[in-house]
Order: sequence, then structure tokens, then C-alpha cells
Amino acid sequence: MTQDLKLKVLCFFAHPDDEAFGSGGTLAELVRKGHHVTTVCATNGDVGEISDPTLATPENLWEVRQGELRAAMAVTGVPDVRFLGYRDSGMIGTADNGNPASLFQAEPAKIEAEITAILDELTPDIVFTHDPTGGYGHPDHTTVYQRVTTVIDSMGDNRPHFYYVCFPKSSFRKLWEQMTEAGITPPFAKEALDDIGSPDDYLTTVRDVSDYVDIKKASLNCHATQLDHEGPFSAMAPEMMSAWMSTEYFYQSRPTNNPTQYDILSDLA
Repeated sequence: MTQDLKLKVLCFFAHPDDEAFGSGGTLAELVRKGHHVTTVCATNGDVGEISDPTLATPENLWEVRQGELRAAMAVTGVPDVRFLGYRDSGMIGTADNGNPASLFQAEPAKIEAEITAILDELTPDIVFTHDPTGGYGHPDHTTVYQRVTTVIDSMGDNRPHFYYVCFPKSSFRKLWEQMTEAGITPPFAKEALDDIGSPDDYLTTVRDVSDYVDIKKASLNCHATQLDHEGPFSAMAPEMMSAWMSTEYFYQSRPTNNPTQYDILSDLA
């Protein structure tokens, strides 16, 4: 059905690069099938990593990361990239959580008004955002999830098809096992595996994006400040990384008055 219908797709993510691992292949597929995609980033990633001091400083990282997202989306083919302009809140329990300019400290009503304005302008058919876990519990991820969900739920019968981008627990466990077997120290402890990711039975939509994984990887590589070339992901064999990145997972949040709403995302293939 969606082969003939040109869709308007709107993504709300917390930081530059959040779009990459979880939905980069799907976004590339949507663009190449003629659909229009807009990516909205709530923060500028101000307190992210700086993999190479020649790329950015703590003072200008926000500006560099904005440029990285624009470059990544140009590779993916997304023409419309927007920023809400909040400061990155950092990991939970850090001093950055208390910064008055951070997303974590922003008034919910203000954020929701900004989200509503974009929805009213673009009238999307599909909306993507973080799932309730935020993947690994980042306060900006969960804040974006909460604010976008509140707005979508308030739309009643006029709501778009609404999807959460997920990272299932089984995927994290498999990654941990593969890294360990390859002699790579995983980026998370085995004891943490029960606390990160979405329950497998939560998923509604599993997508094979292997045809778009090279575009996804090229787009991800634009986020140079966040790529640790000596880290565990860089140590993975290329075929292992490609295999891991070739499947994407979503949960469709359906309206209460239409719990069997059509899974439009499954019809792209």
C-alpha cells in the first residue's frame, strides 16, 4: 500500500546521532522510496564525547554536533533537519542534569508546545521517537519520549501512526556474547543486561534494513566526535557490525479507540 502513497515522516530524537543505530536504515529506506522525512533534535549534544580534540572543544561541541547531524542526514537523504536548541542534560545523576538550559530542566508545557507546533505545521503520517526506556535510561531520551507521547496522545483520532524506536534486551545480550567471544570487552557489564533495552515481547515491528546498512553506516560515520576508534564497536569485525546494524526494532503505540491500527511501517518492504 505504501508503495504508491507518499508519506510524511517526522522523527523526534534527543541528541545528534540518536537517529543512527536504531532507525538509520529505515530512514534511508523511506527516503529512497520517495517519502519525505524531517528529523527534529531536541538538544545539541553539548556534553557528548570528543573522540579527537582536533574536532571540537567543550565550548563549541554543540555547534560541531549540529553540523554532524546535518551531514549525516544529507547522507541518509533527509532534507529537513531542525533543532529545539536545548542543552544536553548529560547522564542521570550528573551535574549537567541541573543546568537551567538543559532539556531535563525545561518546562514540560514549553517543550510540548514546540512539538505541537511542528506537528501542526507538517501533519505527518508517521512519527518516530525514543521508547520508554530511552535505550539505556538517558534523561534526555526519556524526556523526549514523555513529551512527544503526551502530545500524540492528546491528538485523539487525528494522531499519526506512532512508533517508538527500540533496542530489545535479546539484542544487547547477543551483542555482549559476540563481543566476548571475539575477545572484545563490551561497553556494558553482563550484570547490566537486565536493566537496559526493551522487553522482547514489547516489540510490534522488526525490520530487515540490510539493503540500506551501508548508507546507515556512512551516515553514522558523520558523527565523528562520538566515534571512539579505539572502543569496542570499532574493534568489531565489519561483517559483525553490519549484521548487528541490519535489523531495526519498533513498538507501534496505537490509539486506545483503535488498538488494531494498521502497522504502516511493516508495509514499506
